[in-house]
Amino acid sequence: METRVAIIGIIVENDAIICDIQNLLSEYSDYIIGRMGIPYREKSIRVISVVLDAPMDIINALTGKIGNLDNVSAKAVYSVK
Repeated sequence: METRVAIIGIIVENDAIICDIQNLLSEYSDYIIGRMGIPYREKSIRVISVVLDAPMDIINALTGKIGNLDNVSAKAVYSVK
């Protein structure tokens, strides 16, 4: 199956949801190349970036599941190849 490299950018405005995000990322860990989380305490938000190498349907599924959580925004950017 063809895969693409993608970055999912996540903004979390509800600390209570962090465990749910962690669980989702664990489910998709086979596809994750790396991730970085930055707490922005002054704004009470968390910024997370996740880099994946996965089929498009996997990338879209993970982005959608994360984006459907309360007070969380998630967008994916894909490689052309």
